[in-house]
Amino acid sequence: MSKITKEEFEEGIDFILENRKKRNFTETIELQIGLKDYDPKKDKRFSGTIRLAHLCKTNIKICIIADVQHGEEAKELGIDFMPLDALKKFNKDKKLIKRWAKKYQLLLATDTLSRKIPRVLGPTLTKIGMFPQVVTHAIPLKDKIDEIKSSVKFQLKKVLCMSVAVGNEKLTKEEIEENLVSTINFLISLLKKGWNNIKSLHIKTTMGKPTKLYG
Repeated sequence: MSKITKEEFEEGIDFILENRKKRNFTETIELQIGLKDYDPKKDKRFSGTIRLAHLCKTNIKICIIADVQHGEEAKELGIDFMPLDALKKFNKDKKLIKRWAKKYQLLLATDTLSRKIPRVLGPTLTKIGMFPQVVTHAIPLKDKIDEIKSSVKFQLKKVLCMSVAVGNEKLTKEEIEENLVSTINFLISLLKKGWNNIKSLHIKTTMGKPTKLYG
């Protein structure tokens, strides 16, 4: 990480942790990214996902459209779940489906049920970008949830700024730094001109003040 020194990482992390206020929830640590010399209309829009070493999202709201086994696992984990038949109550009403889906940040579905969802709900979930991620019984549901909570997804859209969760306030400073370094290195690998496409990098807690790492 030639552009940001270890001391600069440590100073930035100290700043956001020391300036936070006590909240009744666990604050996420966010990396705010500003890009330059990139034209979303002409240049290829990049995307990619990296799994970090430590959990970055603790408060993510998830619901799984579940078979019996996944329903039992979800209940044990305290995650909302719905059997496929329960979705029939929406009667393909777009407003009702959208209102339900928007209560969550992520939807999952048992693999054997996934292809049946459009027949029950129609195309609404796809149109609002909430079609469920598929989960199987090959790995425990808890492991899949941990993977989701540890993953950062980059996807350039129409604007040259983005924000991703890279940690939470319960992590140690060393764990936050490890997640940050991995995230930034991965981002640089996705960019056409690497560091030359980076205008600025800031970090902040959910409700806290940002501090500049680079730019």
